[in-house]
Amino acid sequence: MNILRPSIICTVAFTIAGLLTGCNKPSSVPGAGDDTIKVGEFASLTGSEATFGQSSHNGTQLAVDEINAAGGVLGKKIQLLTEDDQSQAGQSATVVRKLISSDGVVAILGEVASSRSLEAAPICQQNKIPMISPSSTNPRVTEVGDFIFRVCFIDPFQGTVMANFARKTLKLQNVAVLTDVKSDYSVGLAKFFKEGFTTTGGKIAAEQNYSGGDKDFNAQLTSIKAANPDGIFVPGYYTEVGLIALQAKQLGLTIPIFGGDGWESPSLVQIGGAALEGDYFSTHFSPQASTPAVQNFVKKYEAKFKDAPDAMAALGYDSALILADAIKKTGSTDGTKIRDALAAEKDFPGASGNITIDANRNASKPAVILEIKNGAFQYVQTVAP
Repeated sequence: MNILRPSIICTVAFTIAGLLTGCNKPSSVPGAGDDTIKVGEFASLTGSEATFGQSSHNGTQLAVDEINAAGGVLGKKIQLLTEDDQSQAGQSATVVRKLISSDGVVAILGEVASSRSLEAAPICQQNKIPMISPSSTNPRVTEVGDFIFRVCFIDPFQGTVMANFARKTLKLQNVAVLTDVKSDYSVGLAKFFKEGFTTTGGKIAAEQNYSGGDKDFNAQLTSIKAANPDGIFVPGYYTEVGLIALQAKQLGLTIPIFGGDGWESPSLVQIGGAALEGDYFSTHFSPQASTPAVQNFVKKYEAKFKDAPDAMAALGYDSALILADAIKKTGSTDGTKIRDALAAEKDFPGASGNITIDANRNASKPAVILEIKNGAFQYVQTVAP
C-alpha cells in the first residue's frame, strides 16, 4: 500500500511544528479573540452514529493539541468548541447556528453523516463561514456553495470502486441492493454503485429499502433471497448493517454482503458478530498501512486515546490541520480569505493521504477496501482515483 510518499512523514512533522507559529502574525486578526482563534465542531457524539462522531472528534482534538503545542496559528491558540448533534435530524442546524451567532467561530469542522452536513452547510454558506466536512461523501454537500469543503473522496468514486470490486474481485453477476431511504449517504451511494455495476455488465437482481432505526429486515431479506442474487450491497450505517448481516444468515443467505465507509465502527462487529465474516467495505484509511505517515499518526493516536484510529479519526485530524494551514497562509481569520486558501490547497500531507482540493471543493483521494476477518477489519487493497 502506498498512499503517501515515504518522505512525507518529514513534511507532516514540519507542517505541525512549523507552519502554524507566529510568523506572518498580523497586528490584529479579524474574527479572533485576544488569545485564541475559535473553531467550531459539530459531531454525533451520542446517538445511533456516536462512534463516528467520537472518532472524528478524537482526531480533530489530537490535531488541535499538536497545533497549539507548536505555537498555535498566527501566534494564537486554537479554541475548539464542540457541539453534539446527537445523531438527530434538525440538531445540526441548531448547534451550528449557535456556534456561528453566539460563539463567533471563524470556521466549522463537521459532520461525518452527509444528511447532517447538508443541514449545516446552507447556514455556513449564508454566513460566509468556511465549513470542512471530514468524511461526508454525498456529492451534494459541497454543491451547497463555495464556502463548503471536504477532505474525503465522494460517493461517485466510492460507488464505482465497490462496483468494480464486486465484478472483478468477487466475480459477482447478480447483486441485490438494500438502501436506507432516510439517509442521503445511502441513497446516493446506492445510485452510484448500481450505475457502475450495470455499466460493467452486472445485473441488479433485487432492490429493497429500509429506514434508519429499523430493527427487523426479514421481509426485505426474504424478497432478496427469492431473487437468488450472488451478493448484497448494503450502503448503510453500522447500526443497521450489523442487524442485516445477522438476519441474512438466519434466513440462510450465505452470499457476500458488502458496503461503504458507513460500516466502519467497532460496534459493527459487536452487533453482527460472526455473521459478518468474509464481508467487505470501502473506506478512507487503514491503520495497517505501512507508510511512515500512517504509522506516525497511529502511534500518536494510540498514545493519547489507548485505541487504534479508524478512518473517521484520520479524516477529523486532517480537517483540522488543513484549516489551520489555510489560516496561516492567508494571515487572517476572515472567512472569504480562508475559503480562498482552502480552495488553493494542493498535495497537503494528511494522515489519510495527500489532499488536493479540486474545483468543486472535494478531495481527490484513494479508497481502501477492508475485509471482516476473525472479528477484525483486515486490509485488502487500495484503489487510486
